Amino acid sequence: MSRSNVKTSQVILSDPKPKNIKGANFDGKLPGVTAVILAGGKASRMGGINKALLKIKGKTIIEREIAILDSLFPEIIIITNSPEDYKFLGKPTFRDIIPGKGSLGGLYTGLMSAKNPYSFFVACDMPFLNSDIIKVLVENIKRHDIVIPKINGHFEPIHAIYSKRCLPFIKKLVLSDSLKILSVLDQVDVLEIPVNEIIQMDPDLDFIMNVNTPEDLKKATAKTVSDEMK
Repeated sequence: MSRSNVKTSQVILSDPKPKNIKGANFDGKLPGVTAVILAGGKASRMGGINKALLKIKGKTIIEREIAILDSLFPEIIIITNSPEDYKFLGKPTFRDIIPGKGSLGGLYTGLMSAKNPYSFFVACDMPFLNSDIIKVLVENIKRHDIVIPKINGHFEPIHAIYSKRCLPFIKKLVLSDSLKILSVLDQVDVLEIPVNEIIQMDPDLDFIMNVNTPEDLKKATAKTVSDEMK
């Protein structure tokens, strides 16, 4: 799909590693934003195994994510149609409001279920979330509807912040079975965070790594071992 109609602007960071986020609560949590983990999908390339529950060095991927998100957000919710799988995490779970609509349906459910006006969405199979990058997304919400990284010409829609103002547009797309998640960007105000800014915080761009295959899991485990040795 062409992105020529997307109304985007770019941000240039004066400090690529913000230490104190304006408006942060006394406990360091970022106000007004809910973290939403999308824990759906069939994981066909993993033989149907629940990717969120794959372990890297004894800890599941979703536990690794929550360890980062808990330090940043006052609310974390999980969108899943198998809530029993995540009871051990002690986080609220929500089933799809409109089932069978993929990631876009997950966005709709997440925004409807979140207590806050903004939500940071992340997939359940991303073991190397970067708190500095997440803080930059939050710091640049301002009056935008979506704040999203753009890496090598491609948007990262499941590592982005969405406003509840997106809900009517998302609902219309979901109900019409137009389920390409990037279609939302054509209809709202979008701020993109360019790769040249992000790479200062994560030179190898590990934050967008998804564990989709057994080979990905081996690479993620090897990186974790290497990081622990540094």
